Amino acid sequence: MLSTDVSLSVQGEMDHAEIHYFNSYNHHAILSMFAVRAGAKHVIGVDMSTIIEKAREIVEVNGMSKQITLLQGKMEEVKLPFPKVDIILSEWMGYFLLYESMLDTVLYARDQYLAPNGLIFPDRATIYLAGIEDGEYKDEKIGCTLNLRRRYDKAKLTRLSLVWDNVYGFDYSPLKNTALTEPLVDTVEIKACVTEPAQVFAIDLYTVKPAELAFTAPFTLDCRRNDFIHALIAWFDIDFTACHKPIRFSTGPHAKYTHWKQTVFYLREVLTVEENEQVSGTLSSRPNSKKKRDLDIEIKYRLETDSPVRSANGRCEYKM
Repeated sequence: MLSTDVSLSVQGEMDHAEIHYFNSYNHHAILSMFAVRAGAKHVIGVDMSTIIEKAREIVEVNGMSKQITLLQGKMEEVKLPFPKVDIILSEWMGYFLLYESMLDTVLYARDQYLAPNGLIFPDRATIYLAGIEDGEYKDEKIGCTLNLRRRYDKAKLTRLSLVWDNVYGFDYSPLKNTALTEPLVDTVEIKACVTEPAQVFAIDLYTVKPAELAFTAPFTLDCRRNDFIHALIAWFDIDFTACHKPIRFSTGPHAKYTHWKQTVFYLREVLTVEENEQVSGTLSSRPNSKKKRDLDIEIKYRLETDSPVRSANGRCEYKM
């Protein structure tokens, strides 16, 4: 939200005499009013939810009803009051960038409504990977907790003195595999990172096609120190390149906290790595065939080492 707001204030320095803004998906009242304050002649906001009624009330009490039009419905089905817009503004990003994201809707709006030489905010996104040491927490997740679902705050973990092999006298060991296939959204400390980060996937919102959001990309992670790798983590950076001064924010472990945090993919085996060795592989992601906003993710990895004892490779599948 902060970077989005800054991008609007920068746009306020441009000539907006005939500019119409399109604001999709989220935070309609505040983003729409920021756009008007920045100099937009007219703003259109689209959302399916009934919260848009409250957004209309907020817009009205702030005296902007004539400059802001809020429409309820699917982007693909509503009729806009203008044939073209000059700017598309959307906070569409989900966990792991693409989980439950609204990017396909933004791309539809781009193809249908964006005027020639129009602008998109933000306009670039990049996914990164790194390897982390996280043995204690992996044992906690796989061995000691009944909560398989995604957790958003490690401090709120319910610590149970149970293991999957003996839950009140019953064998729950089949759920170990289930736990491993569910990525964890959580905050990772930078000191846990064993490797340098690697860019694996980049999106240019002006040119990307919806089909390209299903991808397979190679990666190579350079090990910083002798340590263990229990998981790979993913995060994304967002860019606003059309501003007078390009703006970027990151959701990585090196950056300030964001609600996207990082996505943790636990491996089935522990990699024992040494400084300057590499972990290489591929990351694949595609929409689930039944629920298109869910993701099917596959990670293939290989530890590049001269040691036959530590040599390792594997393939893990995850569902978000």
